[in-house]
Parts: sequence; C-alpha cells; structure tokens
Amino acid sequence: MGISRSSRHKRSATGAQRPHYRKKRKFELGRQAASTKLGPKRVHSVRVRGGNLKHRALRLESGNFAWGSEQTTRKTRIIGVVYNASNNELVRTNTLVKSAIIQVDATPFRQWYEAHYAQPVTKKGAKTAAPAEGATEEVKKSKHVLRTLEQRKKVAKIDTLLESQFAAGRLYAAISSRPGQSGRADGYILEGRELEFYLRKLRTGKQKHAQ
Repeated sequence: MGISRSSRHKRSATGAQRPHYRKKRKFELGRQAASTKLGPKRVHSVRVRGGNLKHRALRLESGNFAWGSEQTTRKTRIIGVVYNASNNELVRTNTLVKSAIIQVDATPFRQWYEAHYAQPVTKKGAKTAAPAEGATEEVKKSKHVLRTLEQRKKVAKIDTLLESQFAAGRLYAAISSRPGQSGRADGYILEGRELEFYLRKLRTGKQKHAQ
C-alpha cells in the first residue's frame, strides 16, 4: 500500500467510513524515516516535488561543528549520541537527528586552540608540554607573529566545563542540521548555560537508570 499522508482513507470525526472517490495522488505520499546511523558515509539522493533533490543520509561518521565563543568551525568525528529529548530509543541506537546531543572528537579544536593562542588548552597539558619542547626543533617565529600571540594570550580563557571535556578528548555538541533532508550532520559545541542544562539532564538520566 505504501505510506500515505492523505486523510481520505481515515474515518470522519463521527466514525463514518469516507467514500473512495479518487485514486491516490503523488502529493499525498509519505516516505520512511532516514534513521541516520553512525558508520561510513552513505547518502542517497531522493527526487522530490518540483524536481528538487533531497540528500538522505543513511550513515554518517563526521560533521562540521562550530565553536561559537571562539568563532571557528572544524570538521570532526562523531563518537556517539548521548541524549535526545524526544526518545531514548534514538540514544540507544545511535540515531543522528536534529537537536540530538552527541559527543565529538576534541582533537581538531584542541589543535586549533593551541596553534591560535600558542598555549595548551588544559592546565594538565601545560605541565606535560614542557619536556617535549627540546625533542622537536621549534619553528622560528617573526617578531610580528610573537607580538600577535602575546596579545591573544591575554584574552585566552576557556570554560572549566569545556576544559574538563578537552582533558577527556570528547566535547558535547548539538546537531542543528537535518541529516535525513540535507545529508549532513552539522552543529555546534555546547557551552555556557546550555551545556550546564544538558549535563544536568545526563546526570539525572544516569540516576534513573541506576535505580
């Protein structure tokens, strides 16, 4: 029969069976959910109304994520889904949908931060970085570059919650694109009050499961 979004096949409000006065129409069709999973990239193109194309992501393993407070975006690997407000089943099956809270690899962001500010992103990193300097020959920087880096160091500050995540090598992020429509899993790194909110949700969720 196929998935239909028409109301002609449904009974009326009084419970009466509606008459079948015409055949099904193309504009009434429905398509099954993409249910984008974690895995090697697999995107199908779907021809839709008006001859347009949608990109149905069946599997994705990476995406572009924006770090808002630092105004930078990096492509990084998606590790897993940790929270979904609508359905816990989507967390268990690692299904990528819009607004899902996921964990991403922190390496590209850490590398950018350390190159941009010329200092480690975590306090622990500052201690371990010192002995390694003599091992590799340091690239000589011009006075102009050194002045720029010194200016940047003055304003370099990072949230303690983010710092602990960098130490673990994983950052919490939210998906803001629609993988089943655009074929991409892009989003932004969680920070500030939004990050605090979702960390509370994750903690309470773990407590419920423990009971």
